[in-house]
Amino acid sequence: MNIAQILEYYHRKDIREEMLRLAEHREVVPRYKDGGFGKRPQTLKYEKELEKWVREGAVSFHMSEERWINPMMLTPGMRKEEMDKLRTGWDLVLDVDTNFLEFGKICARLLIKALKFHEVRHYFVKFSGRTGWHIIVPYETFPKEVNGIPTSRLFPEAAIKISQYLMDMIRNKLSDELLDSFGFEELMRRSGKKYEDLVKEEEFDPYSLISIDSVAISSRHLFRMPYSLNEKSWLVSIPVKNVMKFELEQARPENVVVEEGFMEGGRPGEAKQLFIQAYEYEVMKEREVSLARSIPKRAIPKQFFPPCIKNILKGLEDGRKRSVFILINFLRSLGWDFDSIEKELYEWNKRNKEPLRENYIASQLKWHKKNPIYLPPNCDNRNYYLDIGVCQPDPLCKGIKNPVTYSFKSRRRYRKSR
Repeated sequence: MNIAQILEYYHRKDIREEMLRLAEHREVVPRYKDGGFGKRPQTLKYEKELEKWVREGAVSFHMSEERWINPMMLTPGMRKEEMDKLRTGWDLVLDVDTNFLEFGKICARLLIKALKFHEVRHYFVKFSGRTGWHIIVPYETFPKEVNGIPTSRLFPEAAIKISQYLMDMIRNKLSDELLDSFGFEELMRRSGKKYEDLVKEEEFDPYSLISIDSVAISSRHLFRMPYSLNEKSWLVSIPVKNVMKFELEQARPENVVVEEGFMEGGRPGEAKQLFIQAYEYEVMKEREVSLARSIPKRAIPKQFFPPCIKNILKGLEDGRKRSVFILINFLRSLGWDFDSIEKELYEWNKRNKEPLRENYIASQLKWHKKNPIYLPPNCDNRNYYLDIGVCQPDPLCKGIKNPVTYSFKSRRRYRKSR
């Protein structure tokens, strides 16, 4: 495309208005034909600025994941504490990066399923403009704080934790679907990679072909604006409603249709479960190896359960989804098989003031069956027992760090007393 064609595209009234709306409270930086970026910080407030940049050679536009009181107050070398005060929020952007459009489609679809698994319904998807995808969860859906820290201050660490958690969550399924859809030989042929490039520890590594760019997430991280051209493909980074049905033809400048409300709104706290489980997952991974050696061969019965678990099993009004997570991990750690766990969960659900949908419990069980056994959250994790209101310690709880430890200790005392 030449400058006249680029100007013609960005001169569209609907494109200009949408880009200006999306640019509010964000850094916006132009990128030129030679691949270089404009100076920082910059903002986009007026249509004339957009036209001026294009006339100067700008092809694409990139905006910050973070939202700021005033982006122009940002300076190089600012300390985190200074940026935290300027930041009003940030959006979670899962950047699926690959050279193969069809591979990226499968990964994007699985990430969307993972978000739905965590009851996140308000998300947005856009084509990157070449072969990748951006899946966006807006700040409005986030919990106000995590572990007592305002969520606005948890960038980039929370974004990295969530991204890595979701990568691990979909890894096996992504591997299976790529192999089923293309076969290993075809994956090697298309990628031009060797066997040893694609196989790690005797297993196919799907992230040798696709990356979910968590490592690159850093403060003042930019991503391509919706409706921006891509300077390499001359396609547009457009919102997409159905990833698997997407065709490149839809992203040609002359075919672009503006979707109103993109990246806007969301139910407050909708993504709370995603944040909680991503943070807990990091802790659980550290405990995975030692736990595997201590799981009893015979299931520890209910009489040895701690007060918090017994209170959960009575039925709840709030915290039911978090309790599903607690119960599955707790019961698995005590040697319960999945048939027994499933039966217990469905009986417990009937005692809840408002039962959860059975397909939610089924999906949680299905996911845990495919993953290692982890300890449930520790007793001092405020997002669980204390927040739910089930922590009512008895004398045996003193010095106990995890509900599983309580059950082992209770059973030992019982055996000694006989």
